Amino acid sequence: MSRLRRGTAPGTEPWADAGIVLPARRSAPAVRQVGSRLLLALAVLVATTVIVYLDRDGYNDNAGGGLDFLDSAYYATVTLSTTGYGDITPYSSGARLTNILVITPLRVLFLIILVGTTLEVLTERTRQQWRLNRWRSTVREHTVVIGYGTKGRSAVDTLLGQGVKKDEIVVVDPQRKVIEHASQHGLVGVVGDATRTDTLLRAALPTAARVVVAPERDDTAVLVTLTARQLNRAATVVAAVREDENAPLLRQSGADVVVTSSSSAGRLLGLSMLSPHAGAVMEDLLTYGKGLDVVERPVTGAEAGHGPRDCEDLVVAVVRGRRVINYTEPEAAVLQLTDRVIVIKSAG
Repeated sequence: MSRLRRGTAPGTEPWADAGIVLPARRSAPAVRQVGSRLLLALAVLVATTVIVYLDRDGYNDNAGGGLDFLDSAYYATVTLSTTGYGDITPYSSGARLTNILVITPLRVLFLIILVGTTLEVLTERTRQQWRLNRWRSTVREHTVVIGYGTKGRSAVDTLLGQGVKKDEIVVVDPQRKVIEHASQHGLVGVVGDATRTDTLLRAALPTAARVVVAPERDDTAVLVTLTARQLNRAATVVAAVREDENAPLLRQSGADVVVTSSSSAGRLLGLSMLSPHAGAVMEDLLTYGKGLDVVERPVTGAEAGHGPRDCEDLVVAVVRGRRVINYTEPEAAVLQLTDRVIVIKSAG
């Protein structure tokens, strides 16, 4: 049996309080929103204080003496907060008219600012809970991407380029800042250790159609694949490892396809060294959305009964059931309507 090699992945300690992070909506930071409302409320209070102070001769203080600036601030505070102790009252016609036309609207504005902030916080929490419950009840046949590093992000970009919707992708990673980054790009994220069953349950993995296993370490990839396959026997599991000798362990753990990142990069380097043009073509094929793309698609009715060479696209393999047949093999000489073909076509 192959020896499982361990790599290093600094900063990937699992979070104990794993949670679901829905796609972020554009809004100002919460601290800025609260700060701006506090400043607005303070401005209303200051404006009311100045108005009362300028008309201080029209007010009566039961404690005796005239109103100074502190008394004006006190009256503005108890008035805007609707406390109203009655120790300072407007008695002149001008002061009472000012209370009706100016201070009362300011009082309403002050209350709207304070109450509105509270209501918005409660509404946002309710909205987030509603979105989370709705997502849990509708997520089906989605793709779970475990690990949102270089490999995971590239896999997501390719999926999006092939037409997969953002709401059909769930990203799992132990680092909260990584999940928040994914959320900013419109993806649903789950913070947590993907080797744990409860984390994958949060990602609704039992109902997923595809699972991409792309952590930083090979031993983590094996454990994640084992856990994922235990929760979902039918999903297509594609896993990435760094070392070739760990690939058999991934297949034994239940991965349908295993991609070795280090050896694949090495082969591409060697090919590019011997034939730079061939290396450029391979790099083009691996980069989705530009130049030439490798695509799997169903056989059309017009293509059924004909050979791969008769297809409009360049056919390199035929998928029949669970078998992949090279286009040069006799079995692939006649395409069937139930077949799928792997073709090279222009990205346009």
